[in-house]
Amino acid sequence: MTHIHRPEVETREPAAQHARDDAAWRRQLRYLFDRSDFYRDKFRAAGVADAASCGGLDELARLPFTEKDEIRRSQAEAPPFGHHLAADPAALQRIYSTSGTTGDPCYMPVTAQDLANWIEISSRSYTAGGLRRGMRVVSTYNAGPFVAGAALDTITALGVCHIPVGTGNTARLVRALQLMRPEALLCTPSYAVHLAEQLAAQGIAADGLGLRRICVAGEPGGGEAQMRGRIEGAFGAMLCEAMGIGDVSISLWGECDAQQGMHFGGGDHVHVELVDPESGAPVEQRDGATGELVYTALTREAVPLARFRSRDHVVWWSSPCACGRTTPRVRCIGRTDDLVIVRGVNVFPSAVRAVAAGFAPQVSGAMVIRPLRRGVRQDPPLPVHVELGPGEAAPPAGLARAIEQAVRATLVASVRVTLVPFGSIGRSEYKTKLLDFGDAT
Repeated sequence: MTHIHRPEVETREPAAQHARDDAAWRRQLRYLFDRSDFYRDKFRAAGVADAASCGGLDELARLPFTEKDEIRRSQAEAPPFGHHLAADPAALQRIYSTSGTTGDPCYMPVTAQDLANWIEISSRSYTAGGLRRGMRVVSTYNAGPFVAGAALDTITALGVCHIPVGTGNTARLVRALQLMRPEALLCTPSYAVHLAEQLAAQGIAADGLGLRRICVAGEPGGGEAQMRGRIEGAFGAMLCEAMGIGDVSISLWGECDAQQGMHFGGGDHVHVELVDPESGAPVEQRDGATGELVYTALTREAVPLARFRSRDHVVWWSSPCACGRTTPRVRCIGRTDDLVIVRGVNVFPSAVRAVAAGFAPQVSGAMVIRPLRRGVRQDPPLPVHVELGPGEAAPPAGLARAIEQAVRATLVASVRVTLVPFGSIGRSEYKTKLLDFGDAT
């Protein structure tokens, strides 16, 4: 039986949903012009005098994008929340932040209604991923001050029995799995692979722990066939992935049992566009289309964002799904943050990993790109270290060359593969770093 958290939204006809979202956007536009100095000035600089002049969603492409750097500048000029704060500061209920690893953190305040909407959106995602009332669910996220912390509110709202373990103590997680026998595990795909390796090293049968669901998020990879197969094969559990973006909403996308991409869960609250990452032009939302996701808040009170560039590059599907949801679906290809360009060819590290993983079990699936120069543009061949499988004492003859040829044929990029011993590439209990500039000049 298919479980859908909000059937009246998630199975609504696309045209009817568009009409509702269009009305919500027009209300949000009036709110922006009334309450947001940032957007009032930004839109007027673009030649749009007032909310009525903006039109509806069909005219959205007339408006300028919002970039992450603009938000940083806004907060630097008017700390702590920036010129784009649109709610009364007294109405803020919670304030999240980014890690601030490249400077001051960005702050993301939410009102009570904003938080309620996030929980609603995320509940659609987690329900699609298989969480049900009464299930025991173990999570490995150290949410702390980050937006991911709101996901913990969602877990509570869904009525599951939550077993928070966090990262940094795999031994504690293993013991919780053995004693508590949870039905679902929430983690990054990297951690799921790491956990499977640790269990195998300890002689513990991962598929005997009773897990039925593994819900992964936080990085691309859960949708890669080889990684999915490896995790599902190890644990004997179905893997479904989710994806959100802290500036817009937690878990905006969630995969159902059909495993044909992550369903959009933002209906009534968030509008999503697909654009060409180079030109910014709209891309037709048809099956198999690729592009960058751009988000517009429809009901946000504290810090609404219009046409916010996510830098997430995806494959898109609009056709009906077997689960009954009529919402669009995506699979994340990679992020611009990780992109390198090799003689004019865009190369996502996660795509290289997916090709290399096709040579399992001769390889473990772990790999890292080690460019020789800093920056996005790289000279060919791009250095790639690929880890051998656990049973490979020495590099099999011709394996490196075979991987190089497969990458060339699949991604049209030239790489130089160095095969390294099993276990020599670091593992992560959160997100895996696929680009290492340690050798770069």
